[in-house]
Amino acid sequence: SGISNCGPCYVLFSFFQVVTWRAVASIAWSVLLLPVTTTLFVFLVRLSLFHPVQWIAGTHLALLTTVYLITIFPLFLLSGVVLVIGFFNLKYYTVVPSIPCSRVALLAKLLHPRQCVHSLVHCAVGMVVMWCASVIAGVRYRTLSSPCTGSESGSVPETCLNEYHLFFLLAGAFMGYSHSFLGVVQNMNYVSFQIILQYKYMRFKGSLASVVKCGALQSLHSVRNYVALYYFFGHLPRAWILNMLNLQMDSALCSLDSLAGLLDPSLLYHLWISGTFLLLTWYITVLLFRIYVTEPYRFPVQSTFAEDTDQCLPKVLTEKDVLVMKFLALQDLALLARYSPSCRQEVFSLSQPGGHPHNWNAISKECLALLGELTQRLVAHHDTVASNGRAKRPSVSSDARSVSSGNSEDLLQTPHPSSIIKTPGSVFKSSMMGLSSPMTVPFTPDLESPFSSPAVRRLAGHQVPPSPWYGSVQSPHVMRRGPKLWSTSTGLSHLVAASFSEDKYGVVQTTLPSILSCMLTLQEAVDRHFKLPHASSKPVKTTCSMGDATYKTLRFALRAALKTAIYRITSTFGEHLNAVCISVEHQKRLQQFMEYRE
Repeated sequence: SGISNCGPCYVLFSFFQVVTWRAVASIAWSVLLLPVTTTLFVFLVRLSLFHPVQWIAGTHLALLTTVYLITIFPLFLLSGVVLVIGFFNLKYYTVVPSIPCSRVALLAKLLHPRQCVHSLVHCAVGMVVMWCASVIAGVRYRTLSSPCTGSESGSVPETCLNEYHLFFLLAGAFMGYSHSFLGVVQNMNYVSFQIILQYKYMRFKGSLASVVKCGALQSLHSVRNYVALYYFFGHLPRAWILNMLNLQMDSALCSLDSLAGLLDPSLLYHLWISGTFLLLTWYITVLLFRIYVTEPYRFPVQSTFAEDTDQCLPKVLTEKDVLVMKFLALQDLALLARYSPSCRQEVFSLSQPGGHPHNWNAISKECLALLGELTQRLVAHHDTVASNGRAKRPSVSSDARSVSSGNSEDLLQTPHPSSIIKTPGSVFKSSMMGLSSPMTVPFTPDLESPFSSPAVRRLAGHQVPPSPWYGSVQSPHVMRRGPKLWSTSTGLSHLVAASFSEDKYGVVQTTLPSILSCMLTLQEAVDRHFKLPHASSKPVKTTCSMGDATYKTLRFALRAALKTAIYRITSTFGEHLNAVCISVEHQKRLQQFMEYRE
């Protein structure tokens, strides 16, 4: 009982020790990169194609003569913005994607109190970033008020509203809300675990071009939408500001809620560059957070001391409360299954005293439970679709029951839509607070397809955005094909194949019939699924975004990975598999794999 009581304490401690410090490191690097992005922004915002010499000289002069105004103070504010964004990343990010099944569900997510707070904060920090951008951009945008240009000489100059500054501030609020809104639509709060591991620097370097492209394109779209919105409704906030600050409109300047005022190439360019700077700052913070949080973490396979049992890999794999720790454990299992002979020896080892294969039993039990449940859901899904085109809702008991797990690579990519997962609340937050905080069931999408197995989605981390047939009333099941499922059969196959030469005690042989039967049964279910009308449809293309759209090739990757896993086992064991006790049907199917006819 002492060990079980210490389990939640260790998991909570591990969360703060691993994830929180990684989040702090990602924020620190985001702040360190601010001078680079700010310098680039200063260089571009003062762009003058017709006077390149003056542009370059003026930029250098601005950087040298107005260090405090252009660099230090805005950088201080931008650093605070990065801290806020990083904090919200930690609070709101999740390893379980949340995909609305309908527009009503999407609206419910957008109106959720947590999401409203998220949107309001991003509007505020967006205005702060655009204030910094307006200060850097030059005199035209720098202050909210300025002397009226139409004042008569000799009279006391009146103070007029600088609508360009107001225009920038409102643009920051609009882009902040757009970022928060698209975060819900595109599941940007989802942290996915990569199939191919890279060093942090290489991953950042490889993703940077895509991040810059997404920031520029999204800024362009936001500018288009914001300009249209300001043209129709810009007079409302302007009148309120004029009344509150007792300012006047400068009659000598053209109002910005007119075509003449908005169709200003310089204004639109500065707004686009500033918006790109805003989004790039936030996107880099998000990217670094994802890179650091999903960095591999080594869990011990077994421990000499009983009090350290909760820290071991087999125990963490069954974790249900802190899902990010479970996913890190699955990632570690995937790596040791392929690349660590010494750790595999610990998996195949026997306990002392007693001589029981506890490590292998725990790991294989999780894998077989996952494969079995996935097969059942596929079969049930096929039957219900074939009969009336509707799939049943998965029961809460089955969702809670299958937090199972894992194996190698594939385990890494499988999100999970349990009926108790909150939206858009972070799994990270629930891991810090435990299960005492209720999860928002009404705002959680119902992902019913067998491809969205709850167990599978808890195991890994690829985002599962809506399917190409999202919103189809006739085929509600298609949209819910969420998670990547191929990891279980593939890491499991690596362990089984390695046991042929590394399993000294034959512990894997005791479960080999069950493993083969489970994989072959799943293979049959997948083959039946591809015979459904929608199975061969081609997904539509999506625009550039910070979301993960790997779901598009999910079913194809599952089918290929299953065959690869079975081939890996048959090519390793060869004719020895003829002695394995499985059903006649499975023996015939296995023979086809052994003869490379599948």
